[in-house]
Amino acid sequence: MAKIKVAVIFGGKSNEHDVSVVSAAHVIKSIRQVSDERYEVVCIGITKKGHWLKYIGSVEDIENGRWETHPDNTPCILSPDPVHKGFITLDEDGTYSRLRVDCIFPVLHGKNGEDGTIQGIFEMSELPFVGCDLLSSANCMDKDLTHTVLEASGIRTAKWVRILLSEMNRLDEKCKEMEEKLGFPMYVKPANCGSSVGISKCRNADELRAGIKAAFIHDRKVIVEEEIKGIECECAVMGNEDAFASTVGEISAANEFYDYDAKYNDQGSKTYIPARISEESIEEIRRIAVKAYHAMGCGGLSRVDFFLCEDGTVILNEINTLPGHTKISMFPQLMEHEGISCPEQEDRLIKLALDRSEVDYE
Repeated sequence: MAKIKVAVIFGGKSNEHDVSVVSAAHVIKSIRQVSDERYEVVCIGITKKGHWLKYIGSVEDIENGRWETHPDNTPCILSPDPVHKGFITLDEDGTYSRLRVDCIFPVLHGKNGEDGTIQGIFEMSELPFVGCDLLSSANCMDKDLTHTVLEASGIRTAKWVRILLSEMNRLDEKCKEMEEKLGFPMYVKPANCGSSVGISKCRNADELRAGIKAAFIHDRKVIVEEEIKGIECECAVMGNEDAFASTVGEISAANEFYDYDAKYNDQGSKTYIPARISEESIEEIRRIAVKAYHAMGCGGLSRVDFFLCEDGTVILNEINTLPGHTKISMFPQLMEHEGISCPEQEDRLIKLALDRSEVDYE
């Protein structure tokens, strides 16, 4: 039987580009370790400037960033025309070739990668792809919409206030609203950034104004949330209609909150799997994780993040539709704890993508 050709897309024009390439190296290595050698991997890298390249070099050079300068890189684009079933490459002689694939595995974090932008192109191409669709990706990336949908579904989140860039002429009025509704301290977040980019903790009015202005560097919409004191927990969810949740992992952040540096650069952060909480709390978090996953329309995979308060209240923080796959990332670690090896995780995710498109992969 011919191998299934899987295009792994990595990099991207995002402030999470460097995390994406490390995740991609992990995913590619894992796919290639699938026991029956079911898959052929095609590597498609997107540079920080947004150039798409077919890459045929080593996985190690993806991880260290040298892949962009490989002499055999071939410019390419993903065709939205379903007739092409894949990519169009520009060959050295100036001619174009068709590169057909069976499935796409996006390993793209942040803007343009997990916010529904590229998922829209996947859907136009009518190619199966790993992860959430356009609508669920967009809604989960937008923290304001996530709050709105989950609140309507009876899932508790932090209290929040939205501010748009067009409302900066009313900043004093908005800050007063935030202080009255949320109280200090509070957290300012760009509405559509991942990996805790652009987030700040504000303890007074001056810090709040500065935090809002800093967040607008990353997005045109900002949300401000009340501080939630509790244990930071994460739960991995995999599946389509029959999604299941892993056990719960606990984050002990080295920094004041689990920001970008704490996630990827600071070795002082610790994770505990399973979390050091009661079995009842673990089961409650798992239940809510699956409920939220379905409420947001997720498919394939997501990581659902929570706070467990001292009184036992579970508050959902966010849903990450393309969670990190680095060696220290929580999603693969949680699934490994469930007895699912990294190669088996990627195998299952590809099959879920094919199942959703009703493709026979046997």
